[in-house]
Amino acid sequence: MEAIINAFFDEMPDANVAKERVAFGTSGHRGRAGERTFNAAHIAAITQAVVDFRREAGYRGPLFLGFDTHALSRPAWERALQVLVANDVPVLVEKGHGYTATPLVSHAILQHNASNTALADGLIITPSHNPPEDGGIKYNPAHGGPADTDVTSWIELRANAYLLRELDDVPLVSLEEALAHAQEYDFTAHYVEGLNSVIDMQAIQRAGLRLGADPMGGTALPVWQAVAKHYALTLEVVNTQVDASFAFMPPDHDGKTRMDCSSSAAMANLLTVKDRFDIAFGNDPDADRHGIVDANGLMNPNHFLAVCIDYLMTHRPEWAASLKIGKTLVSSSMIDRVVASHNRELYEVPVGFKWFVEGLHKGWLAFGGEESAGASLLTRDGAAWSTDKDGIALCLLAAEILAVTGKTPSAYYRELTQRFGEPCYKRVDTACTPEEKAAFKKLNSDSVTAQTLAGEAITAVLVTAPGNGASIGGIKVTTENGWFAARPSGTESLYKVYAESFKGPEHLDELIESARALLSAIL
Repeated sequence: MEAIINAFFDEMPDANVAKERVAFGTSGHRGRAGERTFNAAHIAAITQAVVDFRREAGYRGPLFLGFDTHALSRPAWERALQVLVANDVPVLVEKGHGYTATPLVSHAILQHNASNTALADGLIITPSHNPPEDGGIKYNPAHGGPADTDVTSWIELRANAYLLRELDDVPLVSLEEALAHAQEYDFTAHYVEGLNSVIDMQAIQRAGLRLGADPMGGTALPVWQAVAKHYALTLEVVNTQVDASFAFMPPDHDGKTRMDCSSSAAMANLLTVKDRFDIAFGNDPDADRHGIVDANGLMNPNHFLAVCIDYLMTHRPEWAASLKIGKTLVSSSMIDRVVASHNRELYEVPVGFKWFVEGLHKGWLAFGGEESAGASLLTRDGAAWSTDKDGIALCLLAAEILAVTGKTPSAYYRELTQRFGEPCYKRVDTACTPEEKAAFKKLNSDSVTAQTLAGEAITAVLVTAPGNGASIGGIKVTTENGWFAARPSGTESLYKVYAESFKGPEHLDELIESARALLSAIL
């Protein structure tokens, strides 16, 4: 890890080289120090661009600054702090200068802005569940959630301009001065004390559940320890190690080290001890994702989202009937059926949690979830809790579901399949040329002339999301009992095909082959 940190400071990106510029994806800017895609210069340029954005937006409150346990996160946090203090931005950091989970930063922004006219925002240094050598940074404006495309495009353009000028106009104070000016804030205490407003913690207490939690070497560690103590729960943290190399992690399905709590390979440590608990959970390093483990093993994220939604629709009596339920368009259609059964409106959006932020912030979206195990929800009385993904709250919701219904989430899901059918879901990657990737942008609802797909009549061809009309960056084709969606990768020469069938695995395979043939013809 020492070589990676040295490269972070020593390597200077060339803004004239496309891959070395600042580039915001769905979850901020990510890269590697040795490849000159995540270096001190990137952090300085991005932070200065955020300072500029704050000024234009009129933010006069503090900036909440957090970082996770990846090797590059602490050095990047320090460099960001140096730039912020040099610009006279008041900065709030974790007490003791420790690491901070993403949902805690979002919650802190919302808490501050609910009672202050001088608006606050936040920066979080994290590459999420990515390998140990990766770095990442994301910006959350005053609404507390991930910045939308307009904001990140503005920051990206401004940051690259600073890189082109080799940071000549980016001020910097010494690290000692930066640390001296940082104000300490107890993110963990504020978050943990408020949990009962969003989760029925008393029900969990009364049930006396045996709970297990694996922070996977990440920022959830102090949170789970505080939750256990504050609420007097029988909760065991099965791994208290924090090691930037993540050497304790089992390899993921492809042999790489990746802290993905939705992967049974990466969650092997927790799965081997699952029988000690009534229910157990895992989180990725910045704790914005959840992995739910019960007697049947690791739950499919799509399945758990459906369970959460069905449960919440019948156990949140203070929620207005007009509240919508959000899902990404590549999430399971089981969710559609559950939502319809409660006579609720489905809010279907493109891939990316940023599409749920406005609804959660303004209180018209009760729940927003995506297929990659990220979700958040309103408080029990219908107010904003976290407008970024909250892996900790979703884990505790699983415990609440078991405590209140007596059913594990996987048993609950089996009951849903008896009511609505059992879907089969798969994602596959297909190689494609740059020309084919470019062709995705030109697709429209008339691009598909076929009348059927895998033996069923096509009911819809979508290039924009039904919920908000935003471009999906690809295409989705639906039938009565199945669908596929395809979108090109932003970083690799391939496109991703997501597909689901309610008619079994053979029909799912037929759907995927039909999708590939259809795409080959229209691209």
